[in-house]
Amino acid sequence: MNEQDHTYRITDLAQSERPRERLARLGPQALSDSELLAILLRVGVAGENSVQMGQRLLQTFHGISGIHRASYEEVCAQHGVGQAKAAQIKAAIELGRRLTVTSPDDRPAIHSPKDAADLVQYEMSALEQEELRVILLDVRNRMLDVIEVYRGSLNTSQVRIGELFRSAIRRNAAAIIVVHNHPSGDPAPSPDDIAITRAFVQAGKLLDIEVLDHLIVGHGNFISLKERGLGFS
Repeated sequence: MNEQDHTYRITDLAQSERPRERLARLGPQALSDSELLAILLRVGVAGENSVQMGQRLLQTFHGISGIHRASYEEVCAQHGVGQAKAAQIKAAIELGRRLTVTSPDDRPAIHSPKDAADLVQYEMSALEQEELRVILLDVRNRMLDVIEVYRGSLNTSQVRIGELFRSAIRRNAAAIIVVHNHPSGDPAPSPDDIAITRAFVQAGKLLDIEVLDHLIVGHGNFISLKERGLGFS
């Protein structure tokens, strides 16, 4: 068989370098993103093993979050991927997303901005347009629900304060955390973000529902306006 016709398989790698064997020996957390993708891809293409193919996909889409944001058709169209591999990759990412949705009997308590971000960041960092969501909390800061309130550019003239608190009042929430994303990937707050945070905080005081924080989610990172003292003074 000629080199250019050869399809590279995981078994073509030295045993110590094979992702599946490394996962079994060291655990999935020890593998790189490209190695985890290689396990899903199983085989490479001519001149490129599955790990290298995983690296190419990560570079093309700018990381795992980029693959998450990409459509099924866009992943399918990559050289050597096709429908079956694209479906496997998309299914694996969706399973990871669903792990962030906790059952009512095991509701997480929010003790820090990171705790709150962990609930929504995986999904919201992949959104192509701006969304505002509210995390409803009970008196022990345990999550009651995450509600989508608004979709579109966030500014003080478009977002109705009443909509933000409607679900909190209905669910008898003691506190809320506001979260929205910046599709650009840069979570730096705008003047509108700060102004609307101030409005949320003041309304919460009138309704006796504390606004604990306002998080802005970017691509793989987030900012807490409360930690920065923006809109909460």
